[in-house]
Amino acid sequence: MKSPSVGIRRVIVISISMFAVVFSGRVVQGAESKKPQLCQGNYHSEEAAKEQLAKFARSYSNLAEWKVRAGRIRKGILRGAELLPMPKKCALNPIIHSKRKYKYYTVENVAFESLPGVFVTGNLYRPRKGKRPFAAVLCPHGHWSKPNDYGRFRPDMQKRCATLARMGAVVFSYDMVGYGDWKNAGWQHRRPKVLKLQLWNSIRAIDFLTSLKDVDPKRIGVTGASGGGTQSFLVTAVDDRIAVSVPTVMVSAHFFGGCNCESGMPIHKSDTHETNNTDIAALAAPRPQLLISNGKDWTKNTPNVELPYIRNVYHLFGAEARVENVHLPDEGHDYGISKRTGAYKFLAKHLKLALDNVINPDGSIDESFVVIEDQDDMYVFNDEHPRPAHAVKPDIEVLPWD
Repeated sequence: MKSPSVGIRRVIVISISMFAVVFSGRVVQGAESKKPQLCQGNYHSEEAAKEQLAKFARSYSNLAEWKVRAGRIRKGILRGAELLPMPKKCALNPIIHSKRKYKYYTVENVAFESLPGVFVTGNLYRPRKGKRPFAAVLCPHGHWSKPNDYGRFRPDMQKRCATLARMGAVVFSYDMVGYGDWKNAGWQHRRPKVLKLQLWNSIRAIDFLTSLKDVDPKRIGVTGASGGGTQSFLVTAVDDRIAVSVPTVMVSAHFFGGCNCESGMPIHKSDTHETNNTDIAALAAPRPQLLISNGKDWTKNTPNVELPYIRNVYHLFGAEARVENVHLPDEGHDYGISKRTGAYKFLAKHLKLALDNVINPDGSIDESFVVIEDQDDMYVFNDEHPRPAHAVKPDIEVLPWD
C-alpha cells in the first residue's frame, strides 16, 4: 500500500500536467488566432455578413477615422498578398504586333513583362478616330472556360472592348494566369499564391497603359465580371491611378470569391486587419464606382446591404453621387448587354467618353459594328511570334520575387 503523500504528490503532478496541457493549448490557440486567416467562398451567412458590416461601420464616424481604417485595410491586403513592400518594377519590354483595322477601332496582340521573363498577355483595342490623349480601360476576365466562351476571347468581352474603343477609350483585355497564352505555355491557374501574381499583373497593366503616348494617365478605368470583378475592386483598392471602377456581379459581403486567385491568400483577415469584399470596394471612395448586381447570385442583396455600406463611406467624402448601382433582379451571373449598357453609360460619364457614338435613338446600345475575331488570331505567341527565350517556364521555376 502506497503512502498518502505519494498519492497526493501524484495528483498534484497530474493536475499540473493537465493545467500545462490546457494552458499550452490556449497559448497555441491564441497564437493561431493571430496568424493570417483565409476567408474563402461563402465564408459568412448573409446575416453574419450584415453584422460584420455593422461592426465595421461602428469603427469610424468621420472621414479622418475612415481614412485610418482604409489605410489599415489597404496595407492588410498588400501584406496578405505578399506585395508589401512592393516589388521592384522591371522594364515592361512590350511586344505589340498583328494590328487588325476595323471601321471604328483597331486590335493588336500585346505582351509585356510584369516580372523579368513573366509575360502578361492580351489584346489592345484603340479608337480609329478621336481627340487624344484617350481615356483607357482595363478589362480583366473571369473564370469562363468553355471552348466557345473562354477568357478574354469571349464574344461579350470582345463586344465590350470594341464598343469602349469606339467611344474613345484605349482598352486592354488581359489573360488571368493560366488562361490564354499562359495556358498555351503550360501555366496552371490554380498555382500557389496566384492571387499575388494576378494582382501584381493588374498593377503592371496600369503601368503599361500609362506608358502609351496616346493615353491620359488621369483617366484610367477598370471593369470586369465575376473573377474579373474581383480583380477590378482589388486593383482599385491598392492603386490610386484607377479613376473609375465598375466591378460587375462580384461585390458581396458574404461571398469572398471561390478561387485561390480571389481569396487564396490572407488579404481579408490577419492580426492587424479584418475586412470583406464590400469593405474593400469602399476603398475606391471618393472615386466614381458603379456596382452591377443581379438577383441570381451572391450580389442579390447589393441594393439593401452592400450599396448602403459603401454609400455611407462616400457620404463621408461628400461624394454620395459618385457611387451607383445597376441591379437586375431577373438576371444572373454574366456581363450581358443590360450590364454592359450600364457600364458604358457610367464610364462615358466619368471618363468623358463619346456615348453618342454607340447609342441608338431608343437608348439601346449599338454593338453591331463589332467584329468577333477568331481566337487563334488573338494569341500573342505563335509560330510567327514565338515566346521569348528568356520567358520563365511554367510551374517549375521559382518566380523572380520568390
